Amino acid sequence: MKQSGDGLDAHGRGRDVTWSRRRWLGQVMQVSVAVAAVGALTACYRFSGGGGLPRHLKTVAIQPFDNQTAAPELQREVFEQLRNVMRDRLNLREAPESRADLVVRGAITKYEVDLPAGAAADPRQTTSNRRRLQLTLDIEIVESASGRNLFKKGSMSREGQYAEGGERNGLRNALESLMNDIVEGVQSQW
Repeated sequence: MKQSGDGLDAHGRGRDVTWSRRRWLGQVMQVSVAVAAVGALTACYRFSGGGGLPRHLKTVAIQPFDNQTAAPELQREVFEQLRNVMRDRLNLREAPESRADLVVRGAITKYEVDLPAGAAADPRQTTSNRRRLQLTLDIEIVESASGRNLFKKGSMSREGQYAEGGERNGLRNALESLMNDIVEGVQSQW
């Protein structure tokens, strides 16, 4: 490009405009390269469909847990939570024990409720006391074909806090925490 003596290029534009366009094109190129790199990396990543488990583990049988507490509803609650976690987070389908790749069994060994967790410092306040509960499980997850324990933990205990009269919320919190620990424990084996 031919430059004139007054700071304009041959087309009558200033040098600063030309420099701005070059800088802008350089930034566009950098962004394009970054987008292409991210696209290439995500294209290489694929989901195994097993939530971190080997492909041959596709089915699970969950035996009802032995309930050693005075709360009969816990057996159903634990069973339903395990069923949902195995299906939704580990991508396992339910199957009868004779055809299942994994078998889950265990016991509910302790359930303590109404343990004090805290109270308002001012007795005139309308806020209620906080309570907590403790849920303890023994669990074993076995690979049927090999008999290998994928996860085995005794006295797995978690607490759930709740407002006075809201025991159900505390149980839900404790169960969610236990289920997270179970999933992490199973996935850590692979």
